[in-house]
Amino acid sequence: MSCKPLLRHYATAPGPHALVFLEHRGGVIDSGSLSALTAAQQLGGQVSGLVVGAAEEVQAAVQSAKKLSGLSSLLHASSPQYAAPITEIISPLLERVLSNDSPFTHVVSAHSSFAKSLLPRVAAKLDAPAVSDITSVEHDASSNSTTFTRPIYAGNAIATVRAPQSIPIKFFTVRSTAFSAAVPQDGAQVEDKALDPVDVADPPTQHVKTDLTKSDRPELGVASRVVSGGRALKNAETFKSTMEPLADVLGAAIGASRAAVDAGYCDNSLQVGQTGKVVAPELYMAVGISGAIQHLAGMKDSKLIVAINKDPEAPIFQVADVGLVADLYEAVPQLVEKLKAQ
Repeated sequence: MSCKPLLRHYATAPGPHALVFLEHRGGVIDSGSLSALTAAQQLGGQVSGLVVGAAEEVQAAVQSAKKLSGLSSLLHASSPQYAAPITEIISPLLERVLSNDSPFTHVVSAHSSFAKSLLPRVAAKLDAPAVSDITSVEHDASSNSTTFTRPIYAGNAIATVRAPQSIPIKFFTVRSTAFSAAVPQDGAQVEDKALDPVDVADPPTQHVKTDLTKSDRPELGVASRVVSGGRALKNAETFKSTMEPLADVLGAAIGASRAAVDAGYCDNSLQVGQTGKVVAPELYMAVGISGAIQHLAGMKDSKLIVAINKDPEAPIFQVADVGLVADLYEAVPQLVEKLKAQ
């Protein structure tokens, strides 16, 4: 699909108008998209949402999104082709929405695996830059420029990036832990508009299947309490028998270090770190995790960090608020029993 050059009148628009790509699963808006909506509101202008998917799921997601605080309008498109989020199929729709006389000055999404593929692709097609994984955003109305901050070098430095007036549309993804989730507002009811889907003939990528890990525990990315296990747990059976009772008594999600995931102790969906999930819960408990820099990048913004490790020199103790130098096979069962007795 060919794209026409962007018109320069974007740069002189009266104020920012953000388009937030709202991801959903089963008609329920993802928590990361709710954080992206909050970030978009900090631009100080209008905020529109875009929901894409199969017809039934889109209808449910639209009804939920229409009640969210901060949205001024809502766009949605449904098609059997959109049932699974495939970048090559959905990107032509987003390109069309942003081309020609589009009013949008910013395109925002959660820093999800799908959005990390979608937004840069569309930005490249429209000859615009994309800023990823931002932790703050500020729009200067006088200069019509937008300034972002984002972590680099595994979170050891913060880069400040400014997108000037000359950039007509600014794309960015949002680190969900840096922004609170938007909430429904009583009486909120925004206008919604259906868009015609863009059919893609013979797409180069096809959806085969989706395997989801089912659990009654809180979702790792948004849980208020997280307990994570490391390589010291030896094997998958020990990981399960040690971490699950602790998670159950705390009402916590289970995470893991990359070493534990690579060793096959647990599913890779539980990985916390630079190449896994970034979490910032109220409580993060690291059990048998040494504290490699890649792991710290995914959890060091947690409010309270508790570490259990028998090595007093383990790097995890440098960021821990509470540290216990002990054998985890003795300490964790004792902790579980004391918590049950409360």
